[in-house]
Amino acid sequence: MKLPDIRKEIDAIDREIARLFVRRMKASAAVAEAKRVTGKAVLDPAREREVLAWAAAAVGPDFESEGRLLFATLMSLSRGRQRRLLASGGDFFQMIEKAIAETPARFPTRATVACPGVEGGYSQQAATALVQTPSILYFKDFNAVFSAVEKGMCDYGVLPVENSAVGSVTQVYDLMAKHDFKIVQAKKLRIRHVLLARKGVRIEDLREISSHPHALAQCSEFLQAHPNARAVPASNTAAAAMALAKSDRTDAAVIASRECAALYGLDVLKEDVSDTTSNYTRFILISRKCEIYPDASKVSLMLSLPHRPGALADMLMCFAAAGVNLTKLESRPVLGTDFEFRFVFDLEASPRDPSVAELLAGLSADPSVERFVFLGGYAEH
Repeated sequence: MKLPDIRKEIDAIDREIARLFVRRMKASAAVAEAKRVTGKAVLDPAREREVLAWAAAAVGPDFESEGRLLFATLMSLSRGRQRRLLASGGDFFQMIEKAIAETPARFPTRATVACPGVEGGYSQQAATALVQTPSILYFKDFNAVFSAVEKGMCDYGVLPVENSAVGSVTQVYDLMAKHDFKIVQAKKLRIRHVLLARKGVRIEDLREISSHPHALAQCSEFLQAHPNARAVPASNTAAAAMALAKSDRTDAAVIASRECAALYGLDVLKEDVSDTTSNYTRFILISRKCEIYPDASKVSLMLSLPHRPGALADMLMCFAAAGVNLTKLESRPVLGTDFEFRFVFDLEASPRDPSVAELLAGLSADPSVERFVFLGGYAEH
């Protein structure tokens, strides 16, 4: 057969597949309604094993692997449709509708913001970029910022979650599982590290360079080029600068922002000590209540999935089938378990979109998802 004739045959087969696919998905809707009445879970592992075993036998040994994959994909799409249908109009929808109704059209220009560290830190710079006129309260660590927001001490809290050079701030992701909050805004902040010291100190005099561990990792090439100065971790870049300014040390320096030089009376020994000039840190602004502004274009979720083969792949299929782009997948171990993990997903989507809300509602109501936490729908600037 010539290629045009073969393609005509394939087109005819594809039309038949499409017709049968529509028929199958309509049958899935009927299954969802039956499960609504009986209260059965969407996932039926025994039934799926039975279907996959039948499919492998039906297509024969030459196509067994492909046949299993095809039917596994069909069942994953069917589960996604069932989840959405079963969750329609449920608690999640009501929560999203309430948040949208109560959120003002514009983000407030004034608010009390909790920041880790001290004045001059990058978190303070992010807070000023996110809130036009913030009243900033400083806290010793990330956990204290979460607690200040959760207890209502501050309207918002700002936290770093990811750096373009060294990756995620894992401590913040681990704390997310312990606190009740919602992300309401996010900001990518350009990071320009400089080397600061007391007046009169020279680089060749240095025996110690202090900063936050993430900042030290972002300046690894500079540190390797100065092996006589050992790297010393600090709780915060600006806190390290403040401590150095209060000391009388002439053999120490810090890596921090240029703003810290003026704030704490330090000299800039060297500009731009980062490994790359394209150095950005992503900060989130968290609130005690759910706020979804009109420009929300991103969604963050925290999920715990069953410890079984294909659980994560099934979740990714749900996002793909809905046409939602996944921009981040962070996995963190669940303490006290045998290699079980909690996942944080960032999606390019708005919860104001009814189809997205339907997708999320389906996941929230699915008993096969061990833990579903909507972390927020927000804009990232």
